[in-house]
Amino acid sequence: MTSQNRVIQGIPASPGIVLGRAKVLAEKVEAQPYYCLLYAPEEIDEELSRFLKAVEQAEVDLIALKESLSPEYQDHAHLLDLQILMLKERMIFEETQRLIREERYNAEWALFQAWQKVMDLFKGIGDPYIKGRIQDVEEVYRRLQTILAGKEALSLSSQEPVIVVARDLSPAEATQMTRSQVLGFITERGGRTSHTAIIAQSLEIPAVVGVDFATREITSGETVILDGLKGQIILDPDEAVSHSYQERQKEFEAFKEEVAQSSGLAAITIDEYPTKVLANIELPEEVELGLKYGADGVGLYRTEFLYLRLRHLPTEKELFEDYRRVVEAMAPKVVTIRTLDIGGDKFLSPLEYAPEMNPALGLRAIRFCLKETNIFRTQLKAILRASAYGQVRVMFPLISNVGEIKEARRLLEEVKQDLEREGLPFDSRMPVGAMIEVPAAVTLAHLLAQYADFFSIGTNDLIQYALAIDRVNKQVADMYQPLHPAVIRMIREVVHAARVARIPVAMCGEMAGDPLYIPVLLGLGVAELSMNAVAIPVAKHVIRMITIEAARKIARHALRLITVKEINDFVAQEMNRRFPGIFRFGRTLAANHEL
Repeated sequence: MTSQNRVIQGIPASPGIVLGRAKVLAEKVEAQPYYCLLYAPEEIDEELSRFLKAVEQAEVDLIALKESLSPEYQDHAHLLDLQILMLKERMIFEETQRLIREERYNAEWALFQAWQKVMDLFKGIGDPYIKGRIQDVEEVYRRLQTILAGKEALSLSSQEPVIVVARDLSPAEATQMTRSQVLGFITERGGRTSHTAIIAQSLEIPAVVGVDFATREITSGETVILDGLKGQIILDPDEAVSHSYQERQKEFEAFKEEVAQSSGLAAITIDEYPTKVLANIELPEEVELGLKYGADGVGLYRTEFLYLRLRHLPTEKELFEDYRRVVEAMAPKVVTIRTLDIGGDKFLSPLEYAPEMNPALGLRAIRFCLKETNIFRTQLKAILRASAYGQVRVMFPLISNVGEIKEARRLLEEVKQDLEREGLPFDSRMPVGAMIEVPAAVTLAHLLAQYADFFSIGTNDLIQYALAIDRVNKQVADMYQPLHPAVIRMIREVVHAARVARIPVAMCGEMAGDPLYIPVLLGLGVAELSMNAVAIPVAKHVIRMITIEAARKIARHALRLITVKEINDFVAQEMNRRFPGIFRFGRTLAANHEL
């Protein structure tokens, strides 16, 4: 039984405030039947056939669902393609068959065991983006078990607009919803980078994820308030609370309308200092979202998706088609492609690497690419080929010494020669950037600048490495402070080194998309900011309402302060005085997509 006005906290995944009745999709978790098969070959063959038929039926269902998608969901059809591909991903498809043949497990139990192995692998991964892909594996598992059990798939249809509450929502389930039926999403699982969050953002449906025990705490038919700005759910609100949130909803809608007017305008300060606001993307389909919100280009295109979703290492052709699609859609605006930023133990592919005790400090990013040069060369070749179709930049992640960028550039030149021999077009002057993500790169910035055409500061890693803070560890997460005196001084040092070398500095970390920090960053000399697409209008609004001189003054004062609290208080006071609406609503937009 819930008490009136009780608040439960989750993670804000898509901004907005809605009040409505809940529809709880309580998925009953059942133990899978377990029994051993007899030694008779025909019984094992029959069980294998049951499993293969379930896979076939799941594929038929997903193809039918894809073909029936309404126009508003066409941009997300690729998510169903991913589910189709993962049905035969070796770690589930082949392992389940092996367990049936060799261990004589029934199909349900074999599938459960194979799924558990994959889940154990994902649990050891700290990267939020990669962990977010666990939803795809779970969807494949749930769909197959449902078919094996002879049950119907979960139905999300509703006669009236409701706030959907579920343990989790797969992309296939989410795409069955329409805005006329669904006011918002509440899920127990998921994060800001989950597919459900991306769909909610693109359709502008408020969503809160990561709400512990939501399907137990909330009952169908109960009136709830979903606050996608703060990540809060208010159960059974009284009249006063309901009225208060309805007023706040009106204020937020007015604020959105105001800042939306800036999205299509240039990111230029009052005193005409030019800047750029770009989008961070993970999937080709997100380009449309970036353009919708006024992106000046793509400042960070994460390229891990194909490596994680395929049963094999992606080919040059597969990578090229993916990159070309993004470049052509964004042309003539710039697309900045980050080379592979995961370690070998994270692939759902034939690569065999032992799990690492501390992956964040292990064989990942440029270190992995320079070790696996065949994989690296394939990706570089695809990126170069895509550069013939628009304005492309490439950047190497986690650079910690000059030798790494020199070696990466050497391989890039070799690949260029290969393309010339093959007669394939590419941009021979494609800019090459170094990502500044570790303190060593800050110290060596003046040397790295001799081998880079631009810098891109990745604050997510830089802050946690500089402060020795794991930002996903709840015990120390509050110590993860972007305005720490050491952090802003490191940014200043990088900008100074770049200025001497006459190369531009971008920032693509989470800090770049938070409007609270934008005046400080502008004042420090960072003139290119890349962020979640939803945050772009607010960022442009801040930039267009301040002078560069005022930003420099704020940055100089912040540099004179010596504690995190002093700097935070000062910057917050300045923002609240200059941009009260943004201070109230704008930061929540920036926080709705963890990088």
